[in-house]
Amino acid sequence: MIFSEYNINKDDIHIIECPNTGRSIQHALDACRDERRPYLFVTSTMKVKPLHRLLIPVSMLEEETYKAEICTYLARKTGAHLILLQANDYGSHARVNTGKIVTYIKGVSERTGEEISYEVVMARKDSFHLMQEAVERQRDFQYDMLILTASREYGLDDIIFGPPERKAIGKALVPVMLVNPRDDLFSLCD
Repeated sequence: MIFSEYNINKDDIHIIECPNTGRSIQHALDACRDERRPYLFVTSTMKVKPLHRLLIPVSMLEEETYKAEICTYLARKTGAHLILLQANDYGSHARVNTGKIVTYIKGVSERTGEEISYEVVMARKDSFHLMQEAVERQRDFQYDMLILTASREYGLDDIIFGPPERKAIGKALVPVMLVNPRDDLFSLCD
């Protein structure tokens, strides 16, 4: 079990083990659309190892800030280093979202007295291609888990070709955690 060596309540995170096929992954994604907890995909081709480095891509979408709580929670429980991969956008939204996550991390560090290790890295790609870059640069960052935001709504491209998170899960070499982007669905016990 991926979290067995850490003091993480098994009810806080929904773990989904499935074969690495588009159909299996999409079926599991559809089943998790209303999931309140973060959900972790572990496919048959992923290597599960102790959590030392977590990659958190941060795009221009406002819901990216919802990952602050889960990445901070995991960093506190595992001692993992957080890598915030900020989209290389023309506008300021990705930078603002990254700043909000950093503020949250610092606030938790101050309140708990626990130093949370993190760094901000500028991505090569923009918000629309950030998830793809995160998967492509697995060896560069040597991360043990990827934390993504699930698509809020599926557009026509997502329905025809599949949502970007399905593609990321299918190509990832390590477990991928998804956070649901709706306020009324997100909860995490701490």
